[in-house]
Amino acid sequence: MNIVIIGAAGMVGRKLTSALVASGTLAGKQIDGLTLVDVIEPEMPRAPELNITTRAIDIADPSVAETLIAERPDVIFHLAAIVSGEAELDFEKGYAINLDGTRYLFEAIRQAGKSEPYCPRFVFTSSIAVFGAPFPDKIGDEFFQTPRTSYGTQKAIGELLLADYSRRGFLDGVGIRLPTICIRPGKPNKAASGFFSSILREPLVGLEAVLPVSEDARHWHASPRAAVGFLIHAAEMDTTVLGARRSLNMPGLSATVGEQIEALRRVAGDKAVALIRREPDAMTAEMVEGWAKDFDASRALALGFRAEASFDEIIAIHIKDELGGELLK
Repeated sequence: MNIVIIGAAGMVGRKLTSALVASGTLAGKQIDGLTLVDVIEPEMPRAPELNITTRAIDIADPSVAETLIAERPDVIFHLAAIVSGEAELDFEKGYAINLDGTRYLFEAIRQAGKSEPYCPRFVFTSSIAVFGAPFPDKIGDEFFQTPRTSYGTQKAIGELLLADYSRRGFLDGVGIRLPTICIRPGKPNKAASGFFSSILREPLVGLEAVLPVSEDARHWHASPRAAVGFLIHAAEMDTTVLGARRSLNMPGLSATVGEQIEALRRVAGDKAVALIRREPDAMTAEMVEGWAKDFDASRALALGFRAEASFDEIIAIHIKDELGGELLK
């Protein structure tokens, strides 16, 4: 089995790569080749037994998609995206990467299938940003899509394309609407949702963090470990049960910022909580207020997708996976 991961240098891409390398199999088949690409060349994993290629690419270039599909990979994970805050600030860049780059990939697959049959599994990372207010108490898969950001609009269009190309038999697509991934390791990025991670990540290692919204702000979360599980399950599942509805709300945890902070207090104490500095930002607050807050993921749960049930669990996963299992004294 040959696999391509687009966006492999990002946090979720790196963790997905590690999981696949450690397993050596996907969907019960041996992984023979792994191609890792991103705008910055991904690091080469230590796996001499696998045929691994790393490349720096720009998926906004139409010729890149043709090159990636030329070897007819069996599974394609599409994780690459300009994140929400940056897509809002740079309109052209957001559409070039999040929309044009995605369609180039779909078209390259369709063209490859003209010479001989070809229908790869295509796992598309979408977002809960495809939904817009007014919201019901819980948003189900069938809720109408009225995104209030450019990023959400780009992802919603990608979902429609995924469904149509799957319907026509050009590819076998699964769209997973990721919750906000928390706690993200590493340095903050330009995502408007980044503070959800930083108000936990930085205090856990004794650093100050900025909170730009009120503690009443509520959002939908899952850990990086859960995100990798979503991706692998989407690549392995029986897609005949999806029918025409190819995109699903992933399971997650609905929590307020205040609930996040109280979980931090239970795990790391008042000293860690004191490192959170309130610094209101109107633009961020407005964007967050326009996001959905709770979801009905019963369809995904019935299909075998799983996530955490509490922020205490999410923090514990971060401590184990990123901090060696121990907090700084």
